[in-house]
Amino acid sequence: MTAALAPDATRQIVPPEDRYAAELAFLAAYDSGPRPPAWRLTPRSVVTFVMGSGGRALRLPDEVAAPEGMPRRLEISGKFVGDRALVERCVVTLAGERGLLLVGEPGTAKSMLSELLSAAVCGTSGLVVQGTAGTTEDQLKYGWNYALLLAQGPSRQALVPSPVLTAMTRGAIARVEEVTRCLPEVQDSLVSLLSERRIAVPELAGGEDALAHAAPGFNLIATANLRDKGVSEMSAALKRRFNFETVGPISDLDAETALVRGQARAAVERAGSPFQVDDAVLEALVTVFRDLREGRSAEGWEVERPSTVMSTAEAVSVAGALGLATAYFLGDRDVLGLLPGHLLGVVRKDDPADAARLRGYWDGPVRRRAEQGSATWRTLWDLRTVLEG
Repeated sequence: MTAALAPDATRQIVPPEDRYAAELAFLAAYDSGPRPPAWRLTPRSVVTFVMGSGGRALRLPDEVAAPEGMPRRLEISGKFVGDRALVERCVVTLAGERGLLLVGEPGTAKSMLSELLSAAVCGTSGLVVQGTAGTTEDQLKYGWNYALLLAQGPSRQALVPSPVLTAMTRGAIARVEEVTRCLPEVQDSLVSLLSERRIAVPELAGGEDALAHAAPGFNLIATANLRDKGVSEMSAALKRRFNFETVGPISDLDAETALVRGQARAAVERAGSPFQVDDAVLEALVTVFRDLREGRSAEGWEVERPSTVMSTAEAVSVAGALGLATAYFLGDRDVLGLLPGHLLGVVRKDDPADAARLRGYWDGPVRRRAEQGSATWRTLWDLRTVLEG
């Protein structure tokens, strides 16, 4: 049995703590082992929540009374496609009250992993700051309700906590997305926060609210794209406050194809249409992305890599677009005929010259596969002229 996911007509994206609420509640009852302070689940159950139960249904111990409406057996769905050892290291880092920094190429599910970990550990993934060049120190610490500030002067009631400060007072997980896009002086505000586990409020000096202390269970997960590494390089002091974990691309073709299929199907079905892209098209799509990403085809042929990141997330986007085109313009055009145009749109994002690299890929692996007799690749080779646009 798998957890039922109720449709939500009010939200395009349902956060994991709501989407998988039944699984989280089940795991909390299933495993009563030792938990770090304020954690909702045991570290083992956090890993199970993220990676799934391997296709088998877990059963509540006989001595545990199932809450009303909760089944005694439940299969936990796999949500992150990647190395289980990576997830275990992340959980151990958080259990040790050490900051966790997830790094990797864009589109490798760093943010999704941070959301899943936060939801499993503290029950919410919503205490998040999006790092940009415009992110201020106030957004990482606190601001003020200026109407109250003018009326009453500095007070605890007039203080507006940041998501990070809220996480500190609750003993929860805060998330900082794209931390290397923040200016260095903003990043450095995290140094004392992670080492001393408190935030000073100078405006309230002399009172009991002058220091905001982190409650047990507080921690921070940050993400950073390798492509943005040089935007605002982290200081050595801040790096020492984090354990770094690299989230890489999916290594297995079948696993990546299954993920692209599942996420694209979900996106198309949310739009109210059936998903009608066949497996041969999806496998060709994922194969192209993998070849261009790795600079080498599955057969070992050299491929010139484009500067654009050919991520799994981009492949999901293309598969979803193909699914929607098939649903809304049924019979107008073969779905495989749409693939080259979408690929051209992807590779042109960072450098228009990448279009030439895509044509080079067509003249190499695509042509060779067509010559070997593959009908799918023969059709794609015949569409070579689309890439001239």
